[in-house]
Amino acid sequence: MTTTVGPAPDAEVGQPPAAVTRRNAALALFALSVGGFGIGLTEFVIAGLLTEVATDLGVTISQAGHLVGAYALAVVPGALLITPFLMRRPPKYALAVLLAFFVVGNLLSAWAPTYEVMMAGRIVAALAHGGYFGIGAVLAASLVPASKRASAVAALFAGLTIANVLGVPAGALVGQQYGWRTVFWIISALGVIALAGLIALVPKTEPERDQLPVARQFRALARPQVLASLLTTALVFGGMFGVFTYIEPLLREVTGYSAAAIPWLLVIFGAGLFAGNILGGKAADRNADNAVLILSILLPAVILALGAVAGMPVPVAIGLFLLGLTGFATVPGLQARVMRHATGATTLASATNIAAFNLGNTIGVSLAGAAIAAGYGLVSPTVVGAGLTVIGLALIVVARIAARRRASSSARHISSAI
Repeated sequence: MTTTVGPAPDAEVGQPPAAVTRRNAALALFALSVGGFGIGLTEFVIAGLLTEVATDLGVTISQAGHLVGAYALAVVPGALLITPFLMRRPPKYALAVLLAFFVVGNLLSAWAPTYEVMMAGRIVAALAHGGYFGIGAVLAASLVPASKRASAVAALFAGLTIANVLGVPAGALVGQQYGWRTVFWIISALGVIALAGLIALVPKTEPERDQLPVARQFRALARPQVLASLLTTALVFGGMFGVFTYIEPLLREVTGYSAAAIPWLLVIFGAGLFAGNILGGKAADRNADNAVLILSILLPAVILALGAVAGMPVPVAIGLFLLGLTGFATVPGLQARVMRHATGATTLASATNIAAFNLGNTIGVSLAGAAIAAGYGLVSPTVVGAGLTVIGLALIVVARIAARRRASSSARHISSAI
C-alpha cells in the first residue's frame, strides 16, 4: 500500500490509499491526536507544578524552570537527528518508536530520585516531540483527500491544544492534590494508550515517496521558500509564546485579577488555541499562503491591543482568547507551507518546522524576559512579541514576492522559447 504526502491543496499529490475509508481515517486521526495530547501535556504541565517539583527535588524555582527550557531545546536535536533515521520506515513504525521514547522519558520523570534524573527524563521525552508531530503531520495528510489535508494536520494538533485547554489545569490540580509524580505516572499511562491506539487504528502505509538522499534533504531545508517558512514559524510562534509565558504576573499585577481567577483565564486562552487550530486548518485548506499572511498581520495587532488594555479585566480576557485564536491558527498554514515547498524532504521539513516552533518559544521567552529584567515592565513582552511577529510577517511578504517574480520569469522564459 502506498501513501501520498503534502497537506496543501495545490500540492502535486494523489488521493489517499483506497483502503482508508473516511471512518478509518477519522479513527486514525483520533489515535494520532491522543499522542499529541500526551506530548502537549508533557511539555506544558510542569509549568503549573514548578513549586512542588522544586521542593521535592531540593532545587530552586529557577532550576526547576530549566526543566521547561531544556525540554524545548531538546526538541530541536530530536527532530533533526532522530527523524532522518526513521523517515524511511513506515510512518506507523516510526511513530511507535517515538512514543516509546515518550513513555520511557515520562517514566523516568515520574520516578526521578534526583534533579539530574528528572532532567534526563525531560530530555528523553522531548526527543519524541519533533518527529512525532513532523512524521504524524505527513501521515495525517496522506489519509485524506487533497482538499482536507491542512484540516487533517489540524486534527493531529488538536490533541496539543486540548492539552492546554483541559490537560494543563487538570494536571496542576492533580499534582497539588496527589503529588507532581502522579501527574507523570498518568502521562506515562496516556503514552501507552496512545501507542495501543496507534497500533490498532492507524493503517500501515509506506514512507514518503521520492525522498532525496539525507544529505540533500538537509540542503533542501535551505531552499529560500522553505527557510522563509521555518524562520516565520520561529518568529511568529516565538512572539506569541513570549507574551503567554509572562501572562500570569501581568494578569495579577497589572490587570488586578486574583490568583483564583488565573486558571479560568488560562482556559479562555486555551479555548482560543482550540478554535484557532480548527479555523486555521480550514483556512489553510483553501489557501495556506493567504492564511499565513492574513494571520501574521492580525497577530501583532492582537498582541499590541492586549498590551494596550492590560489594565482592563474584561478586554484582557477577550484579548487572551484572541491571542490563542490568532496565534495557533497560524500552525496548520505554516506546517502546510513548509511541507509543500520541501519536495523530496517533506518529512524532515515537517519535523524541522516543529523544532522551529520550540526554538521560537525559547527565543521569545528569552527576549521577553530580558525586557522585563531591563525594567520595561510586565507589559513589555507584548511589544517584544509583536516585534517578532512583524519580522515574521515581513519574511512571508518577501518570500511571496520572490516566488511570484520567479514564476513570472519562468513563464516569460517558456513563452520566449516557444
